[in-house]
Amino acid sequence: MTPPLRVLVHGGGIGGLTAALALSLRGHRVDVAELREQPEALGVGIIQPSNALHVMRELGVLDACLAEGFAWEVLTICDPAGAILARIPQPRMADAPACNGIPRPALARVLAEAAAKAGATLRFGTTVDTLAEDADGVEVTLADGHSGRYDLVVGFDGIGSPLRRRLYGEAYGPEYTGFANWRVTLPRSPELQGVLMSTGNLAAKALLTPISDELMYLGSVFAEAEDFRPDPARAHEQLRERLAGFGGPIAEALAQVTDPAAVVYSRISQVTVEEPWHVGRIVLAGDAAHASTPHLAQGAAMAVEDALVLAESLDASDDVPAALAGWEERRRPRAMWVQALSRAVLKQETGTPTTEEEDALLKIGVPGAAHVLVQPY
Repeated sequence: MTPPLRVLVHGGGIGGLTAALALSLRGHRVDVAELREQPEALGVGIIQPSNALHVMRELGVLDACLAEGFAWEVLTICDPAGAILARIPQPRMADAPACNGIPRPALARVLAEAAAKAGATLRFGTTVDTLAEDADGVEVTLADGHSGRYDLVVGFDGIGSPLRRRLYGEAYGPEYTGFANWRVTLPRSPELQGVLMSTGNLAAKALLTPISDELMYLGSVFAEAEDFRPDPARAHEQLRERLAGFGGPIAEALAQVTDPAAVVYSRISQVTVEEPWHVGRIVLAGDAAHASTPHLAQGAAMAVEDALVLAESLDASDDVPAALAGWEERRRPRAMWVQALSRAVLKQETGTPTTEEEDALLKIGVPGAAHVLVQPY
């Protein structure tokens, strides 16, 4: 699209920084507005499956991600006692590695540095104050006093998206699934060369995920009341109580959890914006439009795919609203499929009744989904 667009990306997380990088590399003038004071993603670590790594390769930051993380090729499945049930090679997309575990702050730093180098302006500690759209652009004032006129405003502002509320009010708030994620970062066991998942006849599963040469994280999902919060003084003990039925590598990792402050607890919610994800020149992407449960490890992957495909769609059209319509036509079916299967897997693993539609999805399973998702998007 020529001339270059003036773009505001609202949200400086993984999806927003990827969008800033993809757009800046194409010559667009990009401002990022992020409420936090610095480019550090919250949480512990994430898995970058091959489709996410394909995006990183397209944007020139794959080597940096691999240097910060821990690449792996095989998923190991164990029973609750730790006996190995299966080793499943993970598929690759094009020439990207199968998977990479990486600390969230490290990935945020890689993307922020690359976006700034490509020409994006990163504004931290601020958010949209006023926003007014007309046929030709969007007038925006930020809370830090900066103002400007933009050809496009992109909302990568997360599951609680303020921009989504501006467009649709409270119609599409986060829906709590009834489950929550417990995670804690630990020194990596030398034997852990990829994700290890321990599951069986327990109403839970636990995973060990390497995220660097030195670090891994222990993660588990349990049904929790919506108003439950771990006790700050004994969160580590509460996690041990929930994982008491596990032995082997999970028990060994759990024995290292001695600090309640190290335990990261997050409720699992999802968002499904049923109406168009774009209104005029304003578009929602990533978790703001389609947040999923983490059961396919595809949340951040869907966000970075959104970002790259948005840049490609703008390349293909001279009209911003038409480009956004083309972008959504490509992205909605894939993102909704990931959301539906992720929720079905959550229900299956926790013994929750599933629908006929979910049963059909579950025939594909997590291994089958990995093969689907390395196909072109």
